[in-house]
Amino acid sequence: MTEEAENHAERPLDQDQLDQEQTEQARDSGRAIASALLKHVAGIVESCGAAALFLYVDAMSEEVSGLDLLVKAKIFCVTGASPKEVGPQLGAVQCLRVPNVPLTRMGLVKIAVFLALSKGLIKHGDRVVFLSGLAAAKTLDTIIVTEVGREYEIFALGADLTAASPDILPQVIERVVDIASELGSEGREGRSVGAMFVIGDTERVLPLTRQLVLNPFKGYPPDERNMLDYSLEETVKELATLDGAFIVRGDGVMETCGTYIRTTSQPEFELPRGLGARHHAAAAITAVTDSIAVTVSESTGSVTIFRHGRIVTEIQKPRSTGELPKLLRSHPHHSRKRNSST
Repeated sequence: MTEEAENHAERPLDQDQLDQEQTEQARDSGRAIASALLKHVAGIVESCGAAALFLYVDAMSEEVSGLDLLVKAKIFCVTGASPKEVGPQLGAVQCLRVPNVPLTRMGLVKIAVFLALSKGLIKHGDRVVFLSGLAAAKTLDTIIVTEVGREYEIFALGADLTAASPDILPQVIERVVDIASELGSEGREGRSVGAMFVIGDTERVLPLTRQLVLNPFKGYPPDERNMLDYSLEETVKELATLDGAFIVRGDGVMETCGTYIRTTSQPEFELPRGLGARHHAAAAITAVTDSIAVTVSESTGSVTIFRHGRIVTEIQKPRSTGELPKLLRSHPHHSRKRNSST
């Protein structure tokens, strides 16, 4: 073997060693940053008078999650796994499950705070602190302080963010947002899917709709067409490929799907440019009924939540840069965890 060939054979080994060293350095740096954030977060919570602290535990390494955290506020764990699998950590009073799909850091904040609002765990005007990061890299590296309902980037200014109608169960909202996020992220059978779910006040919603197809739920007892039944997930996702909206009772029972919303948008509820008929229908139906609408954009995969004719919040689908597989290879523990939860 020539000297040139020997050098060429050694290069991959050198590159692998360099990549491993860089990965170890990134892990050490991530743990140091996470420890520093957790060390100082109690002071930040107290200084700003925060009512709650949200911790994205999927981005925390095992070493960091074992730290003691004394905070004068309610602590909520946020996770994409089942709360039963994770369990409250660092003194948390409750775990909030977010959709187990790729989310931006801001998208994670939006959806976790919205779910906390729908459960009545926090209220409009509360100041909250959120510790987030990159789950694939097990890196807790971001802190956000916001006042609920008064930060346009997270929620629409002036939107009614109080707890939803008492007729709408919080777990139904959580389930719908979960399915909508998965549809927006994954699509259906390799293609993008748009969808719309209208939750609650079905007595006033149904007269404002018209069937585009035969109602696939007609004739089934309520317990066999409930959104909370996880065995119906694939059925719901398949029916989402039909035109029209799902009409869901506040207790999760699906009344129908493939329905056309016959109302017109109210002029005082102007929507951003670029939104299509699905979003305008969602704004219109929530303007004239006491319902909540959740839409999935077919073109962008974004999930938008409507209440009282206005956008409450929008969770955008993160753009892929091709780095996620590399991160998962560098952190096999998280990759196994993610696969086991799907």
